[in-house]
Amino acid sequence: MKFKFPNYLTIGRIIIVPVFVFAFYLPGFYGDVIPFALFVIASFTDFLDGLLARMYKEESKLGELLDPIADKIIVATALILLVMDGTIRNYEVIAAIIILTREILISGLREFLAKGRIKLPVSNLAKAKTFLQMFAISALLTGETGNRIINFQDYNAQTIGIILLWLSAFLTLYTGYEYLRKGIDHAISEDSKDKD
Repeated sequence: MKFKFPNYLTIGRIIIVPVFVFAFYLPGFYGDVIPFALFVIASFTDFLDGLLARMYKEESKLGELLDPIADKIIVATALILLVMDGTIRNYEVIAAIIILTREILISGLREFLAKGRIKLPVSNLAKAKTFLQMFAISALLTGETGNRIINFQDYNAQTIGIILLWLSAFLTLYTGYEYLRKGIDHAISEDSKDKD
């Protein structure tokens, strides 16, 4: 099977995950900077593989399958690690749970709608949510190194990251509701057809 270049980027994003986990546990400066860099690279390739696939008409079923999986794996891994080390703690964990729950919900909806050959297009608001989410996680991954670089009044890298995490969680709720409503409408309409 011939792989297309965007697929290599997507697969690379999956391969990065174990390296990202290992780097997260490195002590000090390297444990802050390397995971941050890897996450930023993964986030950028998420944007780049879709762009290249559309530009060069290299969309593929493999890419369609792997792209959302790669996104969810890196985001879920980063959030779990940040909760485990206490960067995301107390009530902030709720924001992480909202984001992870939405990812599971959308995966289920896409699978259900795919049976009826119905696509779930990504809205502009959902794209904004993804950008904020990636920015928030990136800021949180910088740890103490990020706090030393960004530190004015009561705001440091971690505080900014948590604020953006909550903002992306609220957007997640809204966009998740919109997608869920579309899925429920489709399910009700299919049930009505079956009864007829």
